[in-house]
Amino acid sequence: MSNTPTYAFEDFQPGRSFEFGQRVVDREELLRFAAAYDPQPLHLDEAAAEASVLAGLSASGWHTCAMTMRMMCDAYLLDSTSQGSPGIDALRWLKPVRPGDTLKVRMTVLEARQSKTRPQIGLVRSGWEVFNQHGEPVMTMEGWGMFGLRQPPAAG
Repeated sequence: MSNTPTYAFEDFQPGRSFEFGQRVVDREELLRFAAAYDPQPLHLDEAAAEASVLAGLSASGWHTCAMTMRMMCDAYLLDSTSQGSPGIDALRWLKPVRPGDTLKVRMTVLEARQSKTRPQIGLVRSGWEVFNQHGEPVMTMEGWGMFGLRQPPAAG
C-alpha cells in the first residue's frame, strides 16, 4: 500500500466538481459551538432565536463553515498534497442551518494555475455550495487552495 496522496494539483482541473458530505447537524454540538465561539442569544436560546430574523434555533455561520471544512477534509484534503490556503474571497450564509439538518457539499474548481514563485505548488480557486437535505443552498464560499504537484519540476 502506497502513502502517495490520491489528489494532487493536477487533479483539480477547471470545471471539475466533487460532491461529498452527509453530515447531520447535532443540536448539542450546535449549542456547544455557539457557547464557545459565537455566543449570541439567537444561537443559544430558543426564545431569542424564535424572536430573531432566523425564526428558530440555528447554527452559527462559523459552525457551518467548520462542518464544511470537516467534510472537505474527509472527502479529499486529508488524502491530498494540500499545502493550506491563502484565504477565502467570498462567503455567504443563505439560509439558517437547523438542528437535524443534513448537509452536503458540491465543490467546483473555478481556476487552476501553477505558482510563479513556487513552481512546485499549484493554486486552485474553488467554489463550494453547501445544501441541506431539501437541496436548498445554505452557504456558498469561494477561495483558494494550494496543492503540491504530482510531478514537480526539478530544482534548477
